[in-house]
Amino acid sequence: MPETTPSQGRPLELTELLTLLLEVSEQLSSTLDLDELMRRMASIVKRAIDYDVFAILLLKEKAQELYVRFSVGHPDEMVRTLRVKVGEGIVGRAAATRKSVLVNDVRKDPAYIQSLAAVRSELAVPLIAKNRVIGVIDLEAPWPDFFTEQHQNLLELLAGRMALAVMNARLYRRTLRQARTLQLLNEISRELSSVLVLKDLLRRIGTLTKRLIDYHRFSILLLDEQTRTLNPVIAVKQDESTPEKYNLTLDQGIVGAAARELKTILVPDVARDKRYIALNSDTRSELAVPLVHGDRVIGVMDLESPQLAYFTEEHARLIATLAPQISIAIENSRLYERVVRSEARRQRDLDRAREIQRHLMPTLAPQIPGLEVQVRFQPAVELGGDLFDFFAYAKDRHVLAIGDVSGKGAPAALYGAMVSGILRSLAREKLAPPELLLRLNLALLERKIEGHFITLTYGLWEAKTKTLRLANAGMPLPLLLHGDQIRQIRVEGVPLGLLANTEYQESTVHLESGDLLAMFSDGFVEAARGDDEEFGYRRLEKILREHAQRPVSEILGTISAEVARFEAGHPRRDDQTLMLMRVR
Repeated sequence: MPETTPSQGRPLELTELLTLLLEVSEQLSSTLDLDELMRRMASIVKRAIDYDVFAILLLKEKAQELYVRFSVGHPDEMVRTLRVKVGEGIVGRAAATRKSVLVNDVRKDPAYIQSLAAVRSELAVPLIAKNRVIGVIDLEAPWPDFFTEQHQNLLELLAGRMALAVMNARLYRRTLRQARTLQLLNEISRELSSVLVLKDLLRRIGTLTKRLIDYHRFSILLLDEQTRTLNPVIAVKQDESTPEKYNLTLDQGIVGAAARELKTILVPDVARDKRYIALNSDTRSELAVPLVHGDRVIGVMDLESPQLAYFTEEHARLIATLAPQISIAIENSRLYERVVRSEARRQRDLDRAREIQRHLMPTLAPQIPGLEVQVRFQPAVELGGDLFDFFAYAKDRHVLAIGDVSGKGAPAALYGAMVSGILRSLAREKLAPPELLLRLNLALLERKIEGHFITLTYGLWEAKTKTLRLANAGMPLPLLLHGDQIRQIRVEGVPLGLLANTEYQESTVHLESGDLLAMFSDGFVEAARGDDEEFGYRRLEKILREHAQRPVSEILGTISAEVARFEAGHPRRDDQTLMLMRVR
């Protein structure tokens, strides 16, 4: 180290000083980038004072300590680790007293904190803006008595302008950071709302949270309402999911306290918190945020770090801001999964009900003497309210029935099954068709179910005489194609299960070989397309006439295809049942 102090430069003339101050104002006001501002400040001071070691230390107000934000001549390790409490050392004294401190020989100052062994003199000037200390400018030299009062006065003059520039730059940086954070929070909220599978959602929360806070360990514990315990559903350590086996009551740990007290808990040092349960040996600091939906806690989000005081108040605010969105997303996901499970159960029940309904109904192509019969049944929803039945009435007589229950779905299907059972029971009495409908009506009135009734066409076929005796209770009139002539069979009556004291008429039709008879529910003729136009009788009659010579099964397929084409993909309004019979 040189024994003599080098030239410290001549004092600045007034004109030079004013010029310097003007340049300082221009340079400092022309940037809001904090790093660039620090470099300019170092360059400006260098022009006025030929320092060897230079540092700008900024104040952390809550901790009341100074840290190195920019330096020239200091080793990197010291810059990363040095923390000076306000009041300690020369720079700490400058911050505490709000006055410059000039030490001509640091070896004679017991408060000196050594940063470099060669340092002999030091000048520390506080940065004060709007009556607040925001930091300290610190100059060091390897010679005693290097800094003068002129240096001190000049640096004090520059410090006021520099302090204001630093405050503006930090405010600008904070504003940008807040804007980016808000944008990120908005993106996270949107993304969370798009994930409905709980397992995927929880993993996504862990990934998105890491964009806000670079945690070491992350976990979400959800509250079991029955056991009142917090059970981990996801845990992530260093970006890898790890299974967790423990659960906690609301009286256990920092996590339990956050859930119990419904407030965010920030612990800088878990070793000093009696609530901490040492589940992870490497944890030093912890942040626990309750997840609240409505007025009840549903779980806790927990972040851990191996560094002391790693999580900040700003971290706590960020997670607390995000927590309501996470809570809503979790509850929506739970609701979605409950709906999916319920829908799966419903679908299984419907599949089973459909299977039972198929077994309750007879074959679609029954063997009836003297007739070729085919049936097409298409429910509007999973279960249909239409019904049809065939069974032997006597040795040479067979019953053909087709009906339509009011409404659709499971209730209509159950009502139809009941009607079918009563119908078969009454048929054993070998009643005439009108008498059977009368007795069936009375039976349904005895079992009256609000809002339910049935229309029904009941036919009794005598193969020997080729005679069909018909009674009708509100069904569309059957169509008979004889040769190239088609007509409706006039047989009418009131739907069953509505009114007492009703009478039903009988119509007897003598058929010939080749005659084609159609009985159908109104779902066929009332099938509609987008403009609400209905398929109607005329289209059905036209198809029957044009395809009369084809096999019955083909005619049935053609009619179904034409109806589907007419509907053009629009939902089916009603169940559709069509029974075609050709006399052999």
